[in-house]
Amino acid sequence: MKSQPEGGSQAENSRQEVPDLLALRQQVISLTSEAMLRDAYYAWERVVRLLSSNLHHKNPAKASQILLGLEERLQKSAEEKALRQRKKPRLYYPPDLPIVRNREEIIQAIKDNRVIIVSGETGCGKSTQLPKMCLEAGQGLAGKIACTQPRRLAAITIAQRISDELHLPLGQAVGYKIRFQDRTSPRSYIKVLTDGMLLAETQGDHLLTEYDTIIIDEAHERNLNIDFLLGLMHQLLDRRPELKLIITSATLEVEKFERAFGHPPVFKVSGRLFPVEVMYLDELQPPKKKEEQDYVDMAVEAVDFIKKEKRPGDILVFMPTEQDIIETCHRLQGRHYQESTILPLYARLPAHRQRQIYSLEQGKIVVATNVAETSLTIPGIRYVVDTGLARLSQYQPSSGIHSLPVLPISQASAEQRKGRCGRVSAGLCLRLYTREDFLARPRYTPPEILRSNLAEVILRMLYLELGDPLRFPFLDPPLARSVRDGYQTLFELGAIVKGDNGWQLTPLGRQMARLPLDPRLARMLLEAGRRGVVEEIAIIAAALSLPDPRLRPLDKAADADRLQSVFEHPDSDFLTLLNIWQAMKNISPDLSDTSALKKFARDYFLSYNRLREWHFLHDQILEVLKEEKLGVQAGKKPLSDADRYTAIHQCILSGFISHLAVQKEKNLYQVARHQEARLWPGSALFKKSPAWVVAAELVRTNRLYLRLAARVNPAWAEELAPHLCHYSYESPYWDKERGQVRAKEKVSLFSLNIVEGRDVPFGQQDPEAAHRLFVEEALLNNQVNRPYDFLEYNQQVVKKIRQLEEKLRTRQILIPEQYLYDFYSARLQGIYRLDALDELIRRAGSDNFLRFKEENLYLSQPDQELVSQFPDYIKILGHSYELRYRFAPGEEEDGVTILIPRQLLSAVPEALLTWPVPGLRGEKVLATLKALPKEYRKSLQPLAETAESLARELKPTGVSFYEALSARLKEHYKLDVPPEIWKSLEIPRYLKMRISVINESGQEILAGRDLTFLRQMLNEKARKSLAEDSPGWQEARKKWEREDLTSWPEDLTEIPEEIIIDDFLKCYPAFAIRDEKISLKLFKNKNEARQSHLQAIEAMLSRQFEKDINFIKRSYALPEELKPLLLFWRGEAAIKEEIVNRVKKEVFQKDFRRREDFVRLLEEKALKELFEKGHEIFMAVEEVLQEYQKTIRLIQNIEEEQKKAKISSSLPESLKGELGRLVPADFIQLYPLAFLRELPRLVRALGIRVERARFSADKDRAKAAQVEPFESEYERLKALVGKKASPDNEDKLFELRWMIEEFKVSVFAPEIKTAFPVSAKRLTAKIKEIEESLELKK
Repeated sequence: MKSQPEGGSQAENSRQEVPDLLALRQQVISLTSEAMLRDAYYAWERVVRLLSSNLHHKNPAKASQILLGLEERLQKSAEEKALRQRKKPRLYYPPDLPIVRNREEIIQAIKDNRVIIVSGETGCGKSTQLPKMCLEAGQGLAGKIACTQPRRLAAITIAQRISDELHLPLGQAVGYKIRFQDRTSPRSYIKVLTDGMLLAETQGDHLLTEYDTIIIDEAHERNLNIDFLLGLMHQLLDRRPELKLIITSATLEVEKFERAFGHPPVFKVSGRLFPVEVMYLDELQPPKKKEEQDYVDMAVEAVDFIKKEKRPGDILVFMPTEQDIIETCHRLQGRHYQESTILPLYARLPAHRQRQIYSLEQGKIVVATNVAETSLTIPGIRYVVDTGLARLSQYQPSSGIHSLPVLPISQASAEQRKGRCGRVSAGLCLRLYTREDFLARPRYTPPEILRSNLAEVILRMLYLELGDPLRFPFLDPPLARSVRDGYQTLFELGAIVKGDNGWQLTPLGRQMARLPLDPRLARMLLEAGRRGVVEEIAIIAAALSLPDPRLRPLDKAADADRLQSVFEHPDSDFLTLLNIWQAMKNISPDLSDTSALKKFARDYFLSYNRLREWHFLHDQILEVLKEEKLGVQAGKKPLSDADRYTAIHQCILSGFISHLAVQKEKNLYQVARHQEARLWPGSALFKKSPAWVVAAELVRTNRLYLRLAARVNPAWAEELAPHLCHYSYESPYWDKERGQVRAKEKVSLFSLNIVEGRDVPFGQQDPEAAHRLFVEEALLNNQVNRPYDFLEYNQQVVKKIRQLEEKLRTRQILIPEQYLYDFYSARLQGIYRLDALDELIRRAGSDNFLRFKEENLYLSQPDQELVSQFPDYIKILGHSYELRYRFAPGEEEDGVTILIPRQLLSAVPEALLTWPVPGLRGEKVLATLKALPKEYRKSLQPLAETAESLARELKPTGVSFYEALSARLKEHYKLDVPPEIWKSLEIPRYLKMRISVINESGQEILAGRDLTFLRQMLNEKARKSLAEDSPGWQEARKKWEREDLTSWPEDLTEIPEEIIIDDFLKCYPAFAIRDEKISLKLFKNKNEARQSHLQAIEAMLSRQFEKDINFIKRSYALPEELKPLLLFWRGEAAIKEEIVNRVKKEVFQKDFRRREDFVRLLEEKALKELFEKGHEIFMAVEEVLQEYQKTIRLIQNIEEEQKKAKISSSLPESLKGELGRLVPADFIQLYPLAFLRELPRLVRALGIRVERARFSADKDRAKAAQVEPFESEYERLKALVGKKASPDNEDKLFELRWMIEEFKVSVFAPEIKTAFPVSAKRLTAKIKEIEESLELKK
C-alpha cells in the first residue's frame, strides 16, 4: 500500500523538475559561446540528441544528469579558452618579408571575411607569417590554427621557423604533426601539419572542431589531399559559421578558387627583392654540343657557363630523378670547381644531408628534384639551372598501373623554380629548353585527381558519407573513368558492393576505411588478422608504405647487390624485406642502439632513416590494429614454415589480387587485363621464374615490370576473391559411383585460369544438360550404383526386343531411343541425381509410373514363324549348345555365335558347324552361289530363284553344308564343283558360324570361325608359335598398327594399354620410334611397350618445341669458373645436352593414352613446364657443380698438404670416392628429380666433412664407422635386387640409398638440416622392409 503514494510523489517531483531542465538547457547553450569549439559542438550535439530522444519527458532525472555534466565540461572549457587568451604569445614580424607590408589589410580581412585567398610569390613569407596574423586577428583561442603543408620536411621547417620568431620552444605555442611525430600540446595555438594528417583527423572529428582557422598552404600543387581538403572546407563552411579559411600559394589559379568560394578577397603579394633574368636554351652560347646531348650534359655545361662567365654565387640545379642527381653530382665533382661544395637534395635523402644546404652559407651547388620548388627556401641561391623536367605520378585507369615517367613541367612550376633565385642579388635562371617550348607548355600541372587512382578517396568518402565523388565540390571534378577505376579497385578488394542505392561499403570495407592506409594494404592487414600473421604483414605493409630501404649507389652497385643478397629469399621479395627487418631487430630490438643500427645500415647499404621510419610506421600500424582489435594474438600456436609462407602470401594476394600473373615463358608473365609484364631484374625470383607470382607494383619504364614479387598458388585467389571469379564447366559426365552428374570446373580471374579440371557436381550449374545426361547414362545405359525394379524390368523388355533385332538383322523393330528418353524425361523433370530419383519414387508410392509397356516399344511386330527360324539352342550329338546373335556388320562378333565348353570342343564335328540356322540358310546359299566362279555360276541363273529352291531342299545332315550343297547341284543341275573351290570361297563373315570356347565359369577363352585353329590354340605348346599367326593378332595389327607418323593422328582418340585377344594372348599397343620415324606397334611385353611409348611421345613433343628447347639451351650459361671442371663431363656443350635431355624426359615422357591429354599438354602446359623444369634443373645442376668444385678443391688441398708433409694417407682417395659415388658422371640422368634438388645440399655436407677431416682424420673414421654397416647392407641388397629386378624393389632400394645419404649429413654435418627424419633405427627398419619384400627374411 505504501508504493502508491511513493510513486505519486515521484511523478509530482518529476513535473516540478521540468522547468529546471529548461533553465539548465539554456545555461548549457549560453556557455557554448564561451567554450572551446570542440566542447561547444559536443554540447550542441548532445542537446539535440537529448531533445530528439524525448528523454527530458521519459526520464527527467537522467536528462538532468546529462545536462549537468555538459555544464561542468563547458565551464572548464571556458576557463581553458580564457587561459589561452591570457597566455597568447607576443608576436614578432621580420620587417624584410614582403607580406609584412600587407599585414594590417590581411588581419582586417581575416576579421571581416570567412575566406581569404593569398597569392604570394615565392619568398614573400606567407607560410610563416599568416598563422601569426590569424593569431593577431583573434583566431586560435577557441580552437587551434591549422596550417597544412604538402611535405613533412616543410611542416617541420615552418613550425621551427615560427617558433624561433616567437622566441618559444618548438612544441608549445607552435608545434607540428606529421606521420609518426606529434610535436604539439593541448596549449598549442598554431599547428603545422601535412595535408594528409589533417585528412586523417576527419575520421575522428568530422567537423574538425579542434581548429577555428585552417590555412591550406601551397594549394597550387593540387595534390589529391589538397583537393580533398578544399572540397571538405567547402562543406564545413556551411556547417561551421565561425570557421575561417585561408588559401595560399605562390602560383594560384585565382579565378577557379574565387568561383569555388564565392569570390572572397584576394591578396597578391610580391616576393622577389631583386630582378631575375631568364635565359633560354636558344639564347645560351655553351661550348659546342655533342651529338645526342642529354639534359645532364646540358646542365653540367650550364654550370660551367655560370662559373666562367658570371659573378660568384650559389647555384640550384633542378633534375627530374635521383639517378640524374647522383650522376650530375658525380660529373660536377669531376670539374673540381674552387671553393664549391656539390650537394644533392631529394626527398629520400637522409635528413642530416638535407640540412647541409642550410649550414653552408656560400659556395654551394645544390642539385635537387622538384622538392626544392616550393616550401623549402634554400639561402644564398643566385642562379637556377632548370632542365624543365620532373617525375610526375600517373595512373592508367585501363590497366591499373602506376608509373612515374619523366615529363615536361608546367609554366607555373617553371616560374616556381625561377623564384628560387634573386633573394640576395639579381638572379639568373637558365632554362635548358627553348622559349617556344616554354610557351607551348600547359599553364599549370594537371591536378593529381585527374591522373590518380581514386580508390582511397572513394573509400574514405563512402565512410564519411560525403556522397558521389563526381558530385563532391572538387575544384576539378575527377574524370568519370578514374572514378570508375577507383570503384573497380575497391570492388576487387571486396570493400564495396553494388546495392539498390549504388555502391555501398561491405563490413570488410568499413574495417578498411578505419585504417589510415592504402586500401590494398588495409585489405592485407585485415586478412592477416584472420590468418594469424599480423606481425609479418604489419612489417611488410609498413615497408610497402615507404621507399625501399635498400640503397644501390651507381658506383657501388655490385657491392650493394652482393651484401644485400644475404637477405634474399628465393621465392619472395616480401620475405626478403622480412629478413632485413629481422636482421635489424637482431642488431637493436627497440632501435635504442643507434650507433649499432647505423653501422648495420652502412655495412649493408641500407638507409638508416628509412629503417627507423619503417620501425615507427610498423609500431603505428600495430597500434591502429590494436584499437580495431586486430592485433597480434598471444598464445597462438606458431605456424610451420610452409604454413607461414602460405598465410603471408595469401594476405599479400588479397591486397594485390589484380597483380596476379602467370608465366608465359621464362621471365615473361601474363597479368590481368591481357597485359604482359616481365619480372623486375632485381627480384630474387628473376632466375627462378615461378609459374605464378603476385607483385606489389606494376612499373612501366620502357616496358611493363613486376616489382616486389613472390611465388603464389593461384588457387588461393578463389578463396580470397570469390566475387571476382568466373566459373565455367566442361566435359560433363555421369558418375555412377556418386550417382550424380559431374563436370570439370574451370575458375578464371581476370581471364587467368587459376583452377582447371576440378571435378564438381554439375546439376545446379546446368540443370537441363545434367538431366539429359542423367537419363541417357543412368537410365538408358543402366549406369546406376543401386538396384531399381523398374529399371531392371525396362531393361529386360528392351533386351527382349533388341534380341529380335539381332536375330533378324534389322534395326526396325524397337522404337528409336529418343522415345525412351522422352518417356523418362517427361516423368522426371528436373531430376539429375539418384537421391532425387529415390525421393520422387518414395513420394509416388511405387515405381509403376516409370515402367515401359512392351506393346508401346514395337516400331513393327516381326512374324513369329520367322522368329522361330532363329533358335536359341542347337543340338549336336546329344549336347545342347547356346546360340547368340549379333547384328554388327564389320565387328568380330557379327552373326551367330555358338558357345562350346572347352572340354567338348574336340567332340564337335567341324562339318556340322558349317550349317547356318534356318533363318539364314537362304542367305548363305545365295551368298555361296554368288561367290562361285563364273563358269559355274552361269549355269545357275537366276541365282536368287536357284538359291531359294536349294534352301528349301537343304536340311542339316552329318556332312558339311558345302558337301550337301555340292551334292544338290550335281543332282539337279549336273554341276560338279571340285572340293578345293568350296574351300576357297569368300562369303560374308556373319554367315560363318562363330565359335566361342568357354571355360567352366562360362567365360570366353577363345573365339573364332576356324575350329581347327581354335583347337591348335588350346594346345599350350603350340600356342606360343601360333600367337602372331592367329587371326585375332593379325586382326589387331590391321586395326591398330600404323607407319610413318609425325604426331598423334587426329582420328586416333585413345590407345588402350592392352588388348585381350584371348585368355592366353594379349598385346600392348604403343607408339614406337626407330630411325627418327614414328609408328604405332603392337608389343608382347608390357614394359617394353611402355618404354617405347614414353620415348615416342617425347620425340613427338620435342619436334613440336624444338625452337623452345634450343632457346633454353642457348639462354643458360654455366659460370666461367666452372669451365675447367666441366671437362670431366665432356665439356659445357655435353652437359647442357644432358640437362636438356633430362628436361625433355621430365616434361615430355608422359604415358598418355588419350589424345586429348596429349593435346592439352601440347597446347596448354608443355611450354610453361618446359621453362619451369628447364630453369629448375639448370639451377640444380649449376649448384651441384659449384658445390662439387668447392669440395674437390678441399680434397686437393688435403692432398697437397700431405704431399708437403710427406704423409701417406688413404683419406683423400676415400673422400674422392665418396664424392664420385654421390656425383657420378651420369648424375643428371641417374637421380630422380626430388633427389637432384637436394643434391647440392648433400655435396655441401660432404664439403663440411672434408674440412673437418682435414684437421681430425681419426674423428672422421669414427663417424664413418657409424655409416659403414648400412652401406654394406645397401650393397648386399643391391645385388639381391639385381636378381629380382622390379620397379617397386628398385624404388625401395633408392629410398634406402637416400636415407643413408641423409644419415651421413646428420653424422658429419649436423648443422645442415636433413630432408626428412633419419636415424640408425629407421635405416634398420627400412632394410628389414626390403628383405621382406624380397622374401629373404629367415
